[in-house]
Amino acid sequence: MKKKIAVLGAGSWGLTIAQMLHENGHKIAIWEINERLAALLAKSRKFKYIPAVNLPKNISISSDLATVVAEADIAVIVVPSAFVRATARKLAKIALKSGLIVVCATKGLEDKTFKTMSQVLADELHSRIAKNIAVLSGPNIANEIAAKKPAAAVIASKNRKAAKTLQEIFMSAYFRTYTSSDVIGAELGGAVKNIIAIACGISDGMGLGSNTKSAIITRGIFEMMKLGKYFKAKPETFSGLSGLGDLITTCFSPHSRNRRCGEKIAQGKTYEKAMQEICTVVEGIRTCQAVHHFAVKYKISMPITEQVYQVLFKRKQPQKAVLDLMTRQPKHEGEK
Repeated sequence: MKKKIAVLGAGSWGLTIAQMLHENGHKIAIWEINERLAALLAKSRKFKYIPAVNLPKNISISSDLATVVAEADIAVIVVPSAFVRATARKLAKIALKSGLIVVCATKGLEDKTFKTMSQVLADELHSRIAKNIAVLSGPNIANEIAAKKPAAAVIASKNRKAAKTLQEIFMSAYFRTYTSSDVIGAELGGAVKNIIAIACGISDGMGLGSNTKSAIITRGIFEMMKLGKYFKAKPETFSGLSGLGDLITTCFSPHSRNRRCGEKIAQGKTYEKAMQEICTVVEGIRTCQAVHHFAVKYKISMPITEQVYQVLFKRKQPQKAVLDLMTRQPKHEGEK
């Protein structure tokens, strides 16, 4: 059945999702908050960071949120994590279609509140909409999916009917979707992997090799599970697509913004300068800050996150961060 879908956010992933869902036969409207950028995109139909994106003329693009979500059956949230709450507040002021399903494709954790993006949305949206929130997560590099290279993802929701509907809508010959009820686990996996990807990028930038990177990724899973315990996530979720799968992809892909950011930091650049050169949001930076503060507050040992935080926000030298990780007190594998 054809659905009217509003894609909120016109970055790499948002435009890739819009193009993919259009190809699946759905009516798509895109929201870009900046009026000038919305006009440019509507004219060019192209996005310079993803050559495979070429938006058809019948995909509407506007900076008017109310127009974009009017009568939408589904709203896909793909704005940066820093703007999810503000976007939800804007949505809450609009008369939305009864039964609207909201899909969050943004990964991150809100600092100070320590809430995931779906929880932020639930805070701001009407309860009749909040019960239909779902999360899209997994090893989803936009450049590759836009080029129709096979990929898979998880759609997690407490609402089984909504999850099943979204599974059918997103499924294609090159994008396979699975459902899950562990929303918090899918979100934590998608958030923490960005921190670990920055660590792997730092390792790559320092030329430390495969053994180092493998150790970072392996320990990264332990940090996901430690955090997951406090949020009551299912441990098995972290061995799936939104956990291990997403982590491996993000830590190795040359298209990973978080890995590239870490690489530039290892070259002596600040994270601010690294983001300027990457020309896009690096979600792992804000997530690292939030997870670090959470870990400190609840006395959770997360050494990789701690050292990434020190490098990002305290200007600690990466070489010293590696030394401090390697010379910690000896432990048994799996020890807290």
